[in-house]
Amino acid sequence: MEATREIYWNVGHGVLWPMYLLTFAALGVCLAWFSRRLPVYRQGRPLLRTDRPGERSVNALRGVLLQGKVLRQKGAGTAHSLFFWGFFLLAIGTMLIFLQADLTDPLFGVRFLRGTFYEYFSLILDLSGAVSLLMLGGLFVRRYLVRPAGLESGRADFVVHALLFAIVVSGFVVEGLRMAVTELVANPELARWSPVGLVLARGFSGTSEATLRALHQGLWWGHFALVLAFIVALPMTRLRHILTTSFNYFFADLGPKGNVVTLDLEDEGKETFGAAKVSDLTWKDIFDADACTLCKRCQDRCPAHATDKPLSPMQLISQIGEAAFSAPEAPLLATVERDAIWSCTTCRACQEICPAGIEHLPKILEIRRNLVLMEGEFPGDEAVAAVDNTEVNGNPLGMAFAARGDWTEGLGIKTLEEDPEVDILYFVGCYASFDKRNIKIARSFVRLCQGAGIKVGILGREEKCCGDPVRKLGNEYLYQNQAAENIERIQGYGVRQIVTTCPHCFNALGKDYRDLGLDVPVEHYTVFLHRLLEEGRLRVKSEPFSCTYHDSCYLGRYNDILAEPRALIRAAGGELLEMERHGLESFCCGAGGGRILVEEKLGIRISETRAKMAAATGAAVLVSNCPFCLSMFEDGIKGAELPGDLVPRDIAEILAERL
Repeated sequence: MEATREIYWNVGHGVLWPMYLLTFAALGVCLAWFSRRLPVYRQGRPLLRTDRPGERSVNALRGVLLQGKVLRQKGAGTAHSLFFWGFFLLAIGTMLIFLQADLTDPLFGVRFLRGTFYEYFSLILDLSGAVSLLMLGGLFVRRYLVRPAGLESGRADFVVHALLFAIVVSGFVVEGLRMAVTELVANPELARWSPVGLVLARGFSGTSEATLRALHQGLWWGHFALVLAFIVALPMTRLRHILTTSFNYFFADLGPKGNVVTLDLEDEGKETFGAAKVSDLTWKDIFDADACTLCKRCQDRCPAHATDKPLSPMQLISQIGEAAFSAPEAPLLATVERDAIWSCTTCRACQEICPAGIEHLPKILEIRRNLVLMEGEFPGDEAVAAVDNTEVNGNPLGMAFAARGDWTEGLGIKTLEEDPEVDILYFVGCYASFDKRNIKIARSFVRLCQGAGIKVGILGREEKCCGDPVRKLGNEYLYQNQAAENIERIQGYGVRQIVTTCPHCFNALGKDYRDLGLDVPVEHYTVFLHRLLEEGRLRVKSEPFSCTYHDSCYLGRYNDILAEPRALIRAAGGELLEMERHGLESFCCGAGGGRILVEEKLGIRISETRAKMAAATGAAVLVSNCPFCLSMFEDGIKGAELPGDLVPRDIAEILAERL
């Protein structure tokens, strides 16, 4: 017998009209519920996220079908992806059945569900259903029996699990009833291509055909009713993320990774800056709340939350959604806790891991901007002093700007004011210019450049803070003033290339300054030195040592620079003992987001937590690539009572010793 089956067996083609009418009714209810959410999204400010539609569509399809972001979480992420693929294949199989039964066969007499294709079609759907059931069971156990800390589960979540489970199980039972009558005896070879259905069909053997037909017909309608319930439940439950997350992939920011929106401070029509209420945020910020699945991945990776600060990125998104749907005119800080906003280190771990494409940081920065620019509020007196110092002296440390180049004594390098003909401008940054510990990094970098025959110039007293710390605290006005002066100097000297030893300077000059007119190539020193090493211009001795390496947030997550620093360490003879949290999963040092200027008073010090992670590797040296990180680790190692067991060092220092 040919491998095929009768579609609408036992229910007849008379079900078509009521089936389609009910389906369209369910879709109508679904769309009506979603349409009620649109006005809430529109409360937010306009934001262009529909440009480059082709690229966005490809990103959305890749994100949904490949489940790349979901798979980054082992265990639950893998189970979710396998369930999605299984359920997706079941949906595709249903569409193919409708396509043949209601279009190609009645209109053109074409039946493609037959022969070998039908055999593999049956096998794939059976296995997909089995995988879906197994993964759904595993996720149910995790959510309701294992109950990971912080994973929120309500009655609606239970209903969703039960509904999905019922859809797959009822589909298998309907298949088993049909096979018990049509294939079990008459075509056993075909039955083997539906292994799960075959097990059920054998379980029904011995039951009269009349009973099997009656059960099949009743369960067919029951299964169909469950599918209708699924459609209706989409906008009313967390199932809506199937659509909102898919759209969120389409609406993703296509600009430079981690780039911050530059405010037009000259806009005379603008009465306020930053976000005081929901309508001050963008429509995307509100839409994010609907895309959130409360999976808590962002919370699990947040260094502030991990060290007992009152910040949960997951709760923040949920609170913004709550305000948008229930109290849009109320102050955001009536829902969101102030200390939560100030606790953020802008490490970007939340955004990097989010499987729903949610953008957490812009919301925090907009609320900070409002607090600083409109209310004059800062997270502490030390932050106020640092901002005042930056405004007066061009650096947050309060050092005289005229002494900014004193660290170069004996190195034989000049300022661009003295000699503008250089290979690179070294943008030193505040800590490498004034902090005694970090001056060693600047001097080491210059020695390495000189060893490679690179002529280095600096701005000296003409260099100002890049502005990143004060900007991330919310002071956009001061950031733009600092940036404008730096850009004027750089462009005035005709600089062809900039290299920084600070990832924060690197990110600011390389990305944020573009909005203000800087178009000079900017490199972090690890990338620059790695290229010199590969070209043979920089030569270092390999002297063995054991170390662990800390990926700074603004170099790793913000700029995906992971390989070059490790290559430099290995070239110097380093044996790398990686921490559990490394690469894109690295744990912040606690300095980002302007937090290096603020006393850490809540919870455990983030730097101490990271220092303990480094010590757990057994390495003798903790290597970093950032002056902020190095400063934090100097304090964190002491605070964690690890001095002597772990020594913090910068890559430039290690290489310079091996020239």
